[in-house]
Amino acid sequence: MDPRLFAQAVVGSVLNGGVYGIVALGLALIFGVMRIINFAHGTFMMLAMYLSFWAFTLAGVDPYLSVVLTVPTLFVIGVLVQRYLINYVLGAPEHTQLLLTLGVALIVQNAALALWTPDPRSISTVYTRTVWYVTDVAISLPRLIAFAAAVVASLLLFLLLTRTDLGKAMRTAAEEPESVAWAPRGAARVDDAGHRL
Repeated sequence: MDPRLFAQAVVGSVLNGGVYGIVALGLALIFGVMRIINFAHGTFMMLAMYLSFWAFTLAGVDPYLSVVLTVPTLFVIGVLVQRYLINYVLGAPEHTQLLLTLGVALIVQNAALALWTPDPRSISTVYTRTVWYVTDVAISLPRLIAFAAAVVASLLLFLLLTRTDLGKAMRTAAEEPESVAWAPRGAARVDDAGHRL
């Protein structure tokens, strides 16, 4: 095999892996903390992409800057789905949870098809086709940015889970859900030994 083709394949695979890594972070967090396999996760990512697309098409907002719009919007959607759907099946068998999230995915996907048709869409910015060359290996700027974002997001998530009280509480809830005692709002929370949480 040509060493240049091999190097290009390795670099391209690593940069693409960054995009998959960002998606996997959300899946790992949802499953790791709540033990729910969210079939609608990819569908919510599709919604975020459409938000970025329409923000660029209608208002000229750069796709990377549209994160300021897409993150809060998808956060609100996630909270609503959690509160009004997923909370009701948390104690249910796994297949019930799977069917619920699959149903949410199907509804949102078909609504998107009805609203925006199945035609592929893309965004072209001044840097979309920017390519840097290291010797004979081409490095796409958008993929490099996505890879860097995945690395930064992974580090931030690691620091959140290992260095903050919120992260420690999340890991405790994931590892020992039966030991987490929830009190009514405003009441003091205590562990089994009577220590205030």
